[in-house]
Amino acid sequence: QVQLVESGGGLVQAGGSLSLSCAASGRTFSTYAMGWFRQAPGKEREFVAAMSASGGSSVAADSVKGRFTISGGHPKTTTDLKMNSLKPEDTAVYYCAARPTTTNVLYTQSWDYNYWGQGTQVTVSS
Repeated sequence: QVQLVESGGGLVQAGGSLSLSCAASGRTFSTYAMGWFRQAPGKEREFVAAMSASGGSSVAADSVKGRFTISGGHPKTTTDLKMNSLKPEDTAVYYCAARPTTTNVLYTQSWDYNYWGQGTQVTVSS
């Protein structure tokens, strides 16, 4: 079992930056693929970024590509999401997720993941 706890959310003006962190307890990240998702009020949860179990590969959604960067992975026990050039439409609750795997597949669907954090609020004011 693994427990995930996100931190680093908050209120920021448009154009600003925030860094989110996802810390694991119970197990290390050595065999887990990691992902970040977000959910805005009245909308479905959507994919933001993902990292392979080794940390050697990553992918980001088109809506955040070039602005958000996921980092971490083996042998670290945290996964971070660095968010730059934030826009009001980035406002959402952000969740990290983990999937036990021995491969380096990048998972971009919420149903691919087994473990979820409680979420952290990110609010971007215009």
